[in-house]
Amino acid sequence: MGQDEQIIGDADEYGNSPSFWRRIAKRLEVEGHSGDSNKDLDPVPPELRTWNWWHYISYWISDNFTPSGWRKAASLMQIGMSWRIALLNVAVSEILIAAIITINGYVGAKYHISFTIQSRASFGYYFSILMICMRMIVGTFWYGISTYTGAECVRSMIYALSPRFRNLENHLPASAHTNTQFMISYFVYFVSIMPLHYVPIHRIRFLFTIKAIVTPIIGFGIMGWTIANASVGEQSLWSQGNTVHGSTLGWVFMNGVYSNMGGWATLAVNAPDFTRYAISPKHTYTMAIALPFTATLITFFGVVGAAGSKVLFGQILWDPLLFIDNWTSPGGRAAAFFCALGFYLAQACANISANSISAANDLNCMFPRYINIRRGQFIIAFVGAWALTPWNILTSASSFLAFMSGYTVWLAPICGIMVSDFYFVHKRKYNVWQLYNKNGIYRYNRWGINWRAFIAFFVGWVPLFPGFLPNVNKSISVATGMVHLYYLGYFYGFGVAALSYYVICYFWPARETMLDVPVYCDDVLNAREIEANSYGESDSLEKKSD
Repeated sequence: MGQDEQIIGDADEYGNSPSFWRRIAKRLEVEGHSGDSNKDLDPVPPELRTWNWWHYISYWISDNFTPSGWRKAASLMQIGMSWRIALLNVAVSEILIAAIITINGYVGAKYHISFTIQSRASFGYYFSILMICMRMIVGTFWYGISTYTGAECVRSMIYALSPRFRNLENHLPASAHTNTQFMISYFVYFVSIMPLHYVPIHRIRFLFTIKAIVTPIIGFGIMGWTIANASVGEQSLWSQGNTVHGSTLGWVFMNGVYSNMGGWATLAVNAPDFTRYAISPKHTYTMAIALPFTATLITFFGVVGAAGSKVLFGQILWDPLLFIDNWTSPGGRAAAFFCALGFYLAQACANISANSISAANDLNCMFPRYINIRRGQFIIAFVGAWALTPWNILTSASSFLAFMSGYTVWLAPICGIMVSDFYFVHKRKYNVWQLYNKNGIYRYNRWGINWRAFIAFFVGWVPLFPGFLPNVNKSISVATGMVHLYYLGYFYGFGVAALSYYVICYFWPARETMLDVPVYCDDVLNAREIEANSYGESDSLEKKSD
């Protein structure tokens, strides 16, 4: 039956055709939805499980070899660390967060479900929607910020192709907080990456493979050129020691760890969104090594580049794009173009994998009848890149930027509760079929709220909130101890929420959710296939009887 015939067939009992808006809504429905789910929200079928160990390595090379990864040491040295301590800080924080991402990602690799479905097991069918909304807000926001960085890559490419572009006349008012030159670059970047949002997740891995080859070559190339031309071994940046000492250095170090772990807090929560495409759970274990290694390496590249820029250009440049913008000879411009192109590819891949797909999964879960991952990505792209106007946020909304940067306060408890629920409360036994049933065992009560997770979530973030406030508003003063607790934010939020959730569930267990044996993804798919076949057979028998 065609779509028009189906719409006509939806007439009411009196034979009246559906209204205009109902017909529009019908046409907007995604193919294969079942009301509360669709193909993108369902467990990943075996034929789409295509990611192996190399794809997860290339994924993290893709996410780390970006301009923001290059700049990591800058913020750490600005708050008092030497470059050696800054590298140690990055290595420690990345090792810790990589372990959490790998541990939580196991759920997706084992059950082939996304974070949006996994969260129902711990928070309840409806309470999980709040967690999903929080994660979607973060993903949308950082999509816009990353789009800004991508536009900077395009601007560097245009600089290399046409030096006259540097002097392009600005036709925008000062209140726009940007200029004509940048907005042209922004538009070019946005339009150029739109086709990538159309690529299915199980196939986009090829982009990570390309980037995993190209970007390290660029990084080693810039570092090698810098060392050869600047003799950076004797420069002040290398000899610069810690500018803070004693206990102050200790708390500064913890602040750096919290900040670096917080940079991956969203991915720690939604790791199942991409591990669910794994051929086998063991293929995801490579993330535990790939993430800290690549993050530390790109940070070291940034230190070398910054030290060399002081000698070569008279100023310390932590941004690799500003670094290559100084290559103005014909040969230098050619090299600058290909370096900027590599960073463009890096930024596009990272934005899609870390922000676009994740936030689209959230929309997909909230509106499965009308939004699949592909549609969700386009919605997130326009909202994040244009509605949020990231150029305004970065230039005139520092408090809002600080607020979003501190969002880890809420994401860490969410992740801690999910890890505790899977490994310690339910002992790695979920019923995937019930996770898709709004009246099933994971509803917990008539409101769809697991009150145990509700309490643990608030215990995990409320004590951190006072220390969080001065980061948003410098005029707010709180006790030093509260600020120090905030510096321990990820450890506190994750650990205390996980522990309190386990203790509450130990004394007040939800016995209806405790299983003797797990029900896996393939059991669900087989059951649906049998159910579909049985309906088909019933229809055939009815037609024959007619």
